[in-house]
This record gives sequence, C-alpha cells and structure tokens, in this order.
Amino acid sequence: MSIFTGAGVAIVTPMKEDGSVNFEVFGELVEEQIAGGTDCIIVCGTTGESSTMTHEEDMECIKFVIDKVNKRVPVVAGTGSNCTATAIQSSVEAEKLGADGVLLVTPYYNKATQGGLVKHFTAIADAIKIPCILYNVPSRTGCNILPETVMEIVHKAKNKNVAAIKEASGNISQVAKLASIANGEIDIYSGNDDQIVPILSLGGKGVISVLSNVAPRQTHDIVAKYLEGNVKESMDIQLKAIPLISALFCEVNPIPVKAALNLMGKNVGNPRMPLTEMEEANKEKLAKAMKDFGIL
Repeated sequence: MSIFTGAGVAIVTPMKEDGSVNFEVFGELVEEQIAGGTDCIIVCGTTGESSTMTHEEDMECIKFVIDKVNKRVPVVAGTGSNCTATAIQSSVEAEKLGADGVLLVTPYYNKATQGGLVKHFTAIADAIKIPCILYNVPSRTGCNILPETVMEIVHKAKNKNVAAIKEASGNISQVAKLASIANGEIDIYSGNDDQIVPILSLGGKGVISVLSNVAPRQTHDIVAKYLEGNVKESMDIQLKAIPLISALFCEVNPIPVKAALNLMGKNVGNPRMPLTEMEEANKEKLAKAMKDFGIL
C-alpha cells in the first residue's frame, strides 16, 4: 500500500498580510513543486502551520491542494491530533475530499504510553480506508513511537492501511531496528532532510521534506539517484545541501523556509503567531547558504 517513492514536500501554507491563506500563491507553489519533480505533496503538516489553523481552514487547504493537483501526484493530508476523536474526524473528512493518504503525528502535550499509541493510531486507521503514515517527531511532541509499537499498530489495524512512517526522531539506530523487524511491512520515510541517504541505505522509500519547498528537483534527485544505483551522486547532493538544511532549521520550522521562499520572491508571507519573522542575522546566513547551493 505504498503511497509514493521519492521526495514528498511538506508544503508551506502561504499567508496574506492579514494572516489569511493566500490561495493564489498556494496554487503557484503547487504547480512549481510538480514541475520540479516532487513525488508527493503533504498539506497541513507541521511546515504547513496546521497547529495555528482552524479545522475549517485545514479542510479548505486540503481540498484546494487535492483539486489543484488533480491526481498528478499523491496528496497526503496532515490530520493528526492529540485528541483521537479529532484526528478521526479530520481523517474521515480528508478521505471524503479525495486525499490519497493521511499523516498522523503522535499525540503531543498530553502524550501517551506505548499502549495508548497503539489504541490511538489503530482507532484512526480503522475509521478510514486510505493509507496512514505515522509521524514520529519526539523533539516536538515529547512522545516517541518504539519500533515494536509501530509493528503492533501495523498488525492490529483492521483495514491493514498503516502503510508508512515518517521517522524524524533523528535516531538512526531506532530506524535501523524498525527496518530490521518490519520485513517490508511498512514503508519508512526520512523526516529529516539531513538523513535522506542514511535512511535510504536502510531500505527507506524516500523523504517527507522541508528542503523540497526551495529545492524540489535536488531533493527529488537525492532519492531518485540513490534508488537508480548512483549512490555517489545522491550522496554528493545530500552533502552539498547540509549547510542549507542547517540554515533552514536554525530557527523553528517553518520560520526559515518561509523566509527562504520570500527571498526567492514567492511572497508566502510570515508565519502565524506565536511564530515570528526570522531574525535578520539568521536571514543573512540563510541567504548565503541559498546562494552557495545555487538557488538564490
């Protein structure tokens, strides 16, 4: 039940000066991503600022991207929540809107035991038929999904639709253990742009990427070249991108990537509060990294 192989973009949500969603720019970003070779679009994730958007805005953005993409590449909707009932409601709605899959972050703030994670994710998966991608990002949520727990979720979901995990723990040893016990039963995507090649080397299917917002072709090529057997070329792009990736995470995501897109003339606006505009000193470092990478 693979959703995609390659580079999926965790796309930003462009905003107008009044803080409302700028759908005109949003459409332009979607077209540029598809033209740049992006293999999947993930809407309303962390990078898309879903945490400061209303449920109605989330669904409007999800519908907009699904309609705009029009089946040219898969669209995955971020529908996770720290409330199981809310995540179920959002996932059911996203399925009805035509999403090709959903991205489900671990419960944040209230967190959960490993047993609670099994119940949470299987309840959501059982409510829909489309594929589910688990999203493990303990640096943001304070909640880590252990490899054994991942496989228990895969086996307990009655619709057999827990298809993948976005692994952003940064713990390569944990990813390796998951790969070793999964036996191909779940796809693994890197959730960190600086670990695309390492996770591909463990059998990963690709990346769900922030970097793709500003460098879609290069991010796509890191995965495509690796899977074609051109490991050296893939690694060269990965290593060349490290300074830019560092700059894109020198402040909390998506502050830097929105600044980067604005530097490129994309007019995506500023993040919604409590996130703020990027500090000038960091913006200078970001601009240098972009120039060195050849995208500015």
